[in-house]
Amino acid sequence: MSDEPKLELIVTVLNVNEGHNAELMQHCNTLNEYAQYVARVRLYAADMSLDQAVERAVDECIREGILAEFLTCNRNEVISMSIFEYDKELEEKKLRKAEYEAGHEAGFSEGEKYGIERGTFLNSIETARRMLKFQEFSLEKIAAISGLSLDEIKKLQTNEARSDS
Repeated sequence: MSDEPKLELIVTVLNVNEGHNAELMQHCNTLNEYAQYVARVRLYAADMSLDQAVERAVDECIREGILAEFLTCNRNEVISMSIFEYDKELEEKKLRKAEYEAGHEAGFSEGEKYGIERGTFLNSIETARRMLKFQEFSLEKIAAISGLSLDEIKKLQTNEARSDS
């Protein structure tokens, strides 16, 4: 058996929300009407309960001839599915937002921690440099005061000696 795929698929994703893909909507009236229905549910859900929003959208669409036959024949199922799907969509958005915020917070905390550690390290180096310039402190004493290792102090001393010459 070869590792090559037996089927290669290219997928095009289209936004079928109201106001998008006008040409597609002109050619598929049912899809256009569905987009109108969904837009109404979203609009009304901003100001009222989801149940009320779906009921109102269904009633208006039937009255205005938008998916009227389908909505009339399948009213209860449409209402149930719309509420379920909208709740699912809303929960997924909430989850994505919560995950983003958690990631943002974690990234901020990590960045803050890194910044503090980096600042502390640079401060330690600066302290050690100043002490080395005085030439009054042993390398061990400089290491103890600055918090750097003896090896780091020796490297710093070597680098300082090079830059002074």
